[in-house]
Amino acid sequence: MSDELNDGSSVPRSTRGKSSSGNSSKLSSGGEFGFIERIRRREFKRSAAHEHSSLITHHSSLVLGIGDDAAVIRNSAGLDTVITADLLVEGIDFRLDGFGISPRDIGHKALAVSLSDIAAMGARPRFCLLSVGVPAGRWRTRFLEEFYAGVRALAARHGVAIIGGDTSRTPERVVVDSIVLGEVRRGRALLRSGARPGDQIFVTGALGGAAAGLKILEGRGFQKSSPQKSSAKPSSAERRLVRRQTRPTPRVEWGALLGGERLATAMIDLSDGLSSDLAHLCRESRVGARIDASLLPLDAALKSATTGAALSLALDGGEDFELLFTVRPRDASKLPGEVQGVRATCVGLITSGRGKIKIVEGGNERALKPRGFEHFKGARR
Repeated sequence: MSDELNDGSSVPRSTRGKSSSGNSSKLSSGGEFGFIERIRRREFKRSAAHEHSSLITHHSSLVLGIGDDAAVIRNSAGLDTVITADLLVEGIDFRLDGFGISPRDIGHKALAVSLSDIAAMGARPRFCLLSVGVPAGRWRTRFLEEFYAGVRALAARHGVAIIGGDTSRTPERVVVDSIVLGEVRRGRALLRSGARPGDQIFVTGALGGAAAGLKILEGRGFQKSSPQKSSAKPSSAERRLVRRQTRPTPRVEWGALLGGERLATAMIDLSDGLSSDLAHLCRESRVGARIDASLLPLDAALKSATTGAALSLALDGGEDFELLFTVRPRDASKLPGEVQGVRATCVGLITSGRGKIKIVEGGNERALKPRGFEHFKGARR
C-alpha cells in the first residue's frame, strides 16, 4: 500500500506477493512487502505522535493495526458498530486514461462513498480497510502513491484510520474495495425504515452537480447550447461541477449530528439519485412521499442548463452523496441553520400512500419514477 499515507491513517496488509520483478520506481523498490512495511512504519510513527492528543475523542481504541493477519479494535460499552462496504471498478464506476480523472481523485472517492454510507446511518466513521487490485503496468508507476495520497487527505480530515486491507494484481483494470467501520450510540443508528406520514423530507447541500460534472467529463455537456466544443476551455462553473463528480464531500458532520441528537426518523445518502433513493426509503418505511420541485436545492453551477435538464440531473443523476432524511414536524425547528457551512432544505412530506411518490412541478402533480443509476439495468441473463 502507499508509502505516502502518513498523516491520518494506518495501512493495509497484503497477504499475497504478486508484485512484478525488475521494477525501478520508488513504489516497487523492495517489492510489495517492502512497500507495505514503509507504510506501516510511517503510520505507526504518526499514531504514536497523536496517541495522547486531547483532540482525539474516539470511544474505541486501535489495539493492533497494520502488520498482522487482522486488526484489533476494542469497543467501549454503549456503542453500536456500523459497517459498510463499497466496490469501485474501473470502466464501470470510474475511468482513468484520457478521462481527466487522477489517481488522487479515485482514492478520495473510494473512501468518500463509504464515509457517506456511515453518515447516512447517523454514525461517525472511525476505521477503514482498503483493498486495491491494479494491473502490473500501474504498479510500475506512481499510481498507488497518488491513490493513497487522495485517501490519506480525506481520512485525515475526518479522523479515520486505515487499519487493514490487501493489494493484488488484476489482469486489466483497477478494482477498489473500501470497508468503513463507524460508531453510534447504542440504538441510535438511523435506518431507512423509520419515516412516518407527516414527517418532513430534507436534503443537505445542493443536487445535480455531480451528474453534470460527469456529462462534462464525457464531453456530452448539459448547457442550453450543448453539445459543447471539445476545444473550449472549461469555465469555473464547469470545473466546480467536475469536482463535485471527482471529489464528492460526504456529509459526515450532518450525519453524526442527526443520529447523535435523534433529530431524524430515517435517512439515506443520495448515491443513485433522489428519485431512486427516496423510493428505497419509502419502500422500507412503507410510506409514500410528495416532493415540491420548486424547493429542490439545485447546484448553483447548473444555471446554464435548461430547467428540465437541471431538474433531471437533480432527481436522477446521482453521486451527489448528500443526505436525504425525514424529520418529525415538532423537531424541524431544532435543526441547525447549517453544519460546516452546509444547509439542509425541506423539499417535501412523507405521506400515507404506500409506495406512491409524487412530485409537484409548475402546479402539476405527477408520479416520480425511480430513474437513478442501476449497475445491471437492461442486463440480460
